[in-house]
Amino acid sequence: MPSFHRVALCAALAASQITFGSAAFAPSAPVHFGASRANLLDLDLVDKTCTRRTATSTATSTSLASSVQSDPVTGKDSYGEDSRKFRRTVYSQEDWVKHRSPDRFFQNLSTLGNSGIFKSLFKEVAATTVVASSLIVWNCIFGEYQDFSFVSHPGPMHDSLIPILCLPLAPFTLSTSSLGLLLAFRANTAYQRWDEARKNWGMNINHTRDLVRLGNAYYDRDAVSPERAQDDLNRLALCTWAFVRAMKRHLSPEWEDEEDFKTEMLEKLPKQQAEAIFAAAHRPNRALQDLSLAIENLPMHFIRKDEIHRAATIFEDNLGSSERLLSSPIPLFYSRHTARFLSVWLIILPFGLWEPLGGSWNHIDLIPAHFFLSIFLFGIEELATQLEEPFTILPMQAFCDKIYNWCNEIVTFEPGDNGMPVYTNEGTPSVGPGTLISGEVNIK
Repeated sequence: MPSFHRVALCAALAASQITFGSAAFAPSAPVHFGASRANLLDLDLVDKTCTRRTATSTATSTSLASSVQSDPVTGKDSYGEDSRKFRRTVYSQEDWVKHRSPDRFFQNLSTLGNSGIFKSLFKEVAATTVVASSLIVWNCIFGEYQDFSFVSHPGPMHDSLIPILCLPLAPFTLSTSSLGLLLAFRANTAYQRWDEARKNWGMNINHTRDLVRLGNAYYDRDAVSPERAQDDLNRLALCTWAFVRAMKRHLSPEWEDEEDFKTEMLEKLPKQQAEAIFAAAHRPNRALQDLSLAIENLPMHFIRKDEIHRAATIFEDNLGSSERLLSSPIPLFYSRHTARFLSVWLIILPFGLWEPLGGSWNHIDLIPAHFFLSIFLFGIEELATQLEEPFTILPMQAFCDKIYNWCNEIVTFEPGDNGMPVYTNEGTPSVGPGTLISGEVNIK
């Protein structure tokens, strides 16, 4: 009978969710993103490393542990927090091909049970589903129920003064637009915050390359020895990287990045310089001061130095913008009102759906209908919450690794090392460093 199959389907759905609820929605093992470092000039290795991190994160995020783990800092169930490190995706062309796959809808539906958003919302969805199930039981006791032959019978307490519980659907219809506006504004604002944070790091990437490129091109190699020139440019590259790495640590949780930060800084910077950054109350400011001094030590015209300092000033602007995003959430009264509106709306929605779904056996369709409505509506609010603080879902370590490689590669470029002519202040061309010739330069 169709009704029997429907009941069996609902029972299987409920049992599966109980099973998921008893399991832990936490990764099987933590992943330390600062553990692997790229080689100095191997740019392809960095890109491959980022791709491997993405693949490893995707695979790990779908695993279930035997029990719910607690966050070491808050002591609370922390799947939502632990899963953030697995959202730091860096796309390659192969990833975009998969992203555009025509089978993406079926793949996304087939992995609904493994969705991190759903796992984070299990308690909320379970609570609203319990309300829908309890409403069916209540109304069958105090109203009427149907047997498996669709024959109606009065419930055990049908003759009592206690009525069945239901509401007209009109209030929910009228309030839907208001709820939609609240959710849409919250989601859009959260995405704008993520987009601004990503643009800040995009500016960091662009201007680190720009700063080191200008420093290398403007450097007056005739004024110092080749060894001094190489030391100055290497210091410029390291100080540039040190700032973005300190900024990454400044925007990351201490328990996640402090150890890796200190290890990496001690590996790449002189010990005294690294310890001075560690001891500073505001580490990015100290790193930026070191960068400014590295720029000042470059032998070049002061106008050229001023142009390089402008790039460093942009770093300060990006840092300030990021600190504003980190310290200032969407106004709390707005977020709380949206969460309360949504919670109350979904809790009492089963009462409004009682009559519209009355054509099903004992209104059993109310359970799966409300279950999926709760997942998707709570999911919108959860997406906004996850996006609102963007830095722990941005691949900042991958950005820092790339900046380190690119900056250190740029300072290895020397005038004329590719056969292009280089002109001294007197206008004499040279084919390579230290090789001066007269007349025309033939470039093949």
